[in-house]
Amino acid sequence: MTKEKFTGYQKFVVGLLAFLQFTIILDFMILSPLGATLIPTLQITPSQFGLVVSVYAFSAGLSGLLAAGFADRFDRKKILLFFYSGFILGTLLCGLAPTYPFLLFARTVTGLFGGVIGSVILAIATDLFPLEMRGRVMGVIQTSFAASQILGIPIGLYLSNRWNWHAPFLMIVTIGLLVGSVIFFRLKPIDAHLKLKQDHSAFRHLRKTISNSSYLLAFLATALLSMGGFMLMPFGSAFSVNNLGIKIDQLPMMYLITGLCTIFAGPLIGKASDQFGKFPVLLFGTLLSMVMVLIYTNLGLTPFPIVILTNVIMFVGVFSRMIPSQALITAIPAPAMRGSFNAVSASLQQISGGIASAFAGLIVSQRPDGHIIHFNILGYIICCTALCTLSIMYRIHKRVPENIPHSNPLNNEHPSHS
Repeated sequence: MTKEKFTGYQKFVVGLLAFLQFTIILDFMILSPLGATLIPTLQITPSQFGLVVSVYAFSAGLSGLLAAGFADRFDRKKILLFFYSGFILGTLLCGLAPTYPFLLFARTVTGLFGGVIGSVILAIATDLFPLEMRGRVMGVIQTSFAASQILGIPIGLYLSNRWNWHAPFLMIVTIGLLVGSVIFFRLKPIDAHLKLKQDHSAFRHLRKTISNSSYLLAFLATALLSMGGFMLMPFGSAFSVNNLGIKIDQLPMMYLITGLCTIFAGPLIGKASDQFGKFPVLLFGTLLSMVMVLIYTNLGLTPFPIVILTNVIMFVGVFSRMIPSQALITAIPAPAMRGSFNAVSASLQQISGGIASAFAGLIVSQRPDGHIIHFNILGYIICCTALCTLSIMYRIHKRVPENIPHSNPLNNEHPSHS
């Protein structure tokens, strides 16, 4: 496959989307290491903490469905700024939350706005980059996950230990204001899709999206892909401290090293997806992540270096699933329906993630000494969903030729979508 080179503006857009995604993921990721602090501070149970995570997902899922009908009717830059402003407001409320009920309310507000942003990012990436470049684009954007570990989580833990658990959310607000300013002043309008034929009714546009049989497999795959992270991540820090024997002040170093390795691996996985094909990389990532999840969730007291090595290899497997999967799925929707398609996908992703998080909270429990039990059951469930996802993605892969020549960024997908 031939590799196209990025223009200077395209490089800027990829970097901006990655940093934007960084702030969104950080808002979710920061809850995982704060779990070890929040549970005793607010005197809540693991199940209640799971609800803190899932309430964001449920509200994000609802807003995704509500926004889907309108997602293709506006300049993507404007709709991005609107929802990002609401996300910053919700995160500010989290930083000011004095009680558990108020924190639940704040997470709901954050989810209502933040849940749509990921879909807008994907729509922008799909509009501006052809399929044969999207592996590299997704590889860079996905490094935001690792960057949130390298920069955000250690700093967040430091701020939490130095002051209190509110401080990390206020840090995200500060970063978000800077990112929003860059979007406002530097990002060009993204409105080429408005020149295409649009439905007069937002409801009809949504109905056409969710009733399109060729989209249903992609929706199901997206929902299943999100379940693993929502099951494991909320309880990762508590499991590391109480089961693996990691000291709480070692958590920042663990996240730092894991993040450094995965931020290096992300772009390489993206390049491999474009060069060798997205499904072969996805197959490799699925098998690797399944093996490592089974190992990780069954660990007992473990030396610190082994814990780090296990985390690094596991996240390489996860990235090798997520990057090629996202690149393949972006090729499914027609240009005039990318916004609504991605909004519905994000909605299903959040709702399924919320269900997975709440379900995980019911499965795992904590003994009086802090030990997390039944964590290995989550690993078995994740492996089953990974196999189902692989089967679905194989069918999607057969529908998406990866080497079709294109004439412009809004007309580069499978001929059946036009």
